[in-house]
Amino acid sequence: MSKLISGPAFVVKDNIDTDQIIPAQYLMLVPTVPAEYDKLGSYAMIGLPEGEYKEKFVAEGKTKTEYAVLIAGKNLGCGSSREHAPIALGAAGCKVAIAETYARIFFRNCIATGEVFPYESNERLVDVIKTGDHVEVDFDKDEVRANGKTYPLKPLGDVRPVVEAGGIFNYARKAGMIAAK
Repeated sequence: MSKLISGPAFVVKDNIDTDQIIPAQYLMLVPTVPAEYDKLGSYAMIGLPEGEYKEKFVAEGKTKTEYAVLIAGKNLGCGSSREHAPIALGAAGCKVAIAETYARIFFRNCIATGEVFPYESNERLVDVIKTGDHVEVDFDKDEVRANGKTYPLKPLGDVRPVVEAGGIFNYARKAGMIAAK
């Protein structure tokens, strides 16, 4: 299946923790309840320090972001191992995260929930791509294009079909590993 995701990117620095992605006070929202899932999206990235980030990931009063692609530095998703973090990003409309490195639990939660494709970059993209820059993520070529340049990404490999299926349980059902609902 060919896949290309394009649009403006939201760029964050190193060590963005899960409290910045979705602060603890919003963890009472239940992602399996559609209205609460949407509300969870409205709080995505609300914990970022205001002085460091001029733009909001989700505009005031909205539940969806204009940024389908999140670009981060090192150690994205560090801190608490909450599944709500990638779910909040996905609920907001983020489709792809590209980071130099990930906290392993956050990386696995992106896959397990099927909310966000977790690409790893081979270069420090936060130094060459800025929030609002138009990017194209090409899943077949494992690359991101921005500002007239192309940057390689580490292939998703077996992660891709799991996220495309909507997470580990949906993938297991589709593959016949567990009984369908």
